[in-house]
Amino acid sequence: MADYYADSSVLVKRHVQETGAAWFRRLADPATDNVIITARISAIEVYSALSRRRREARLSGTDYDDIAADFAAVFVEYQIIELTALVTELAKSLLERHPLRAYDATQLASALMAQNTLQAAGLPPLTFLAADDRLLAAAQAEELLTDNPNLHA
Repeated sequence: MADYYADSSVLVKRHVQETGAAWFRRLADPATDNVIITARISAIEVYSALSRRRREARLSGTDYDDIAADFAAVFVEYQIIELTALVTELAKSLLERHPLRAYDATQLASALMAQNTLQAAGLPPLTFLAADDRLLAAAQAEELLTDNPNLHA
């Protein structure tokens, strides 16, 4: 059992076939007792990614509907970090230190808030998961353990 923070680039892999999908599905399998943590905004980003695939005809309308319903069903299993004033202020600070997009800074701020909660409880550190090298570099600079599902078959 371990704690993982997954940004939307990773969460989508649970629902579509792409590099790292099988790896993340194994990691997120409820039988592992792993905890998946993510930001509330991840839902918006996943629906955006799925909608883009539908517009580009990489997903049929029926497949989109099925995958979106499956995502909604499993999203409630994740531990959700809400967008609070503290997360927003930390995201602003991260934008000033790292070349991140706004949602990426919010993802990283959410992970750092989760990490602080785990540390305060005396628990082991989480691992930050993303399929974005710039975001992973910023997470490493902020002293998070990281992994990229695109490096796993």
